[in-house]
Amino acid sequence: MDQVVQKPAEIPGYTLAITAESLYLLNLLAIPGLAFLILLWLFFKYENSSPLLGACHLRQTFSASIWAGVLLLLVNGVIFAVGGYQTPYTWVIAVLYFTICHTTLVLLGLLGLAKAIAGQSFHYPLIGPTC
Repeated sequence: MDQVVQKPAEIPGYTLAITAESLYLLNLLAIPGLAFLILLWLFFKYENSSPLLGACHLRQTFSASIWAGVLLLLVNGVIFAVGGYQTPYTWVIAVLYFTICHTTLVLLGLLGLAKAIAGQSFHYPLIGPTC
């Protein structure tokens, strides 16, 4: 009763899944904007023609990147627009919000990357589309 176990690297879409998750993290941590443009290019190039694992991670990271931009940039802009730039409490609220939100998005990205490396699909809670 030998059971054939498929190694994660042999799963179709494995490399694309890892690339998508890595670009998501690079967008949040190292090269914002540039990593998103590369992810955008990958999304439009491979979203409909890639294997299930790659397409799932690509859809998840693209959606999560859009949400990250909205949550981190737009909401902080609203916080400053409502509270004003001159008041200390506005800065405290903005820094706390940004830190908590950014850290949560990074941790979800790390979980997504771990799932991609394991050859498993991943669904970002609340912000990710279904695979």
